[in-house]
Amino acid sequence: QEQLLESGGGSALAGGSLTLSCAASGFKHKSSYMGWFRQTPGKEREGVATIDPDDIMTYADNVKGRFTASRDNPKNTLYLQMNNLKPEDTAMYYCAALFTDQVDTLRPLISVRGPWAWSDFGSWGQGTQVTVSS
Repeated sequence: QEQLLESGGGSALAGGSLTLSCAASGFKHKSSYMGWFRQTPGKEREGVATIDPDDIMTYADNVKGRFTASRDNPKNTLYLQMNNLKPEDTAMYYCAALFTDQVDTLRPLISVRGPWAWSDFGSWGQGTQVTVSS
């Protein structure tokens, strides 16, 4: 059974740090896109950080320099180190992953639609809340 299990959310003061983890299990293929997304009530979900099968990382402009994503491939675990948190980082954070043997098919799609496009075909975790207070 494919599963994404997130952990590490919570509360922090502005300027503080939190680390999120996402452990993937039960997926058949080895190549993967993985990423973090976030959503606040009344707003569309937005990409935060994504890593492709070649370990190329892409960040949203509003987290660059503050957030760092990393992946432990043997453990199929994705991390998000969030530093210098701001109140506007408050959101439900979701982990997404697409394990696939169709990487070459996806590349043209992603080049046209952007680095987050793979998530339309991915699996999602249940989310973990991050709350930053000033």
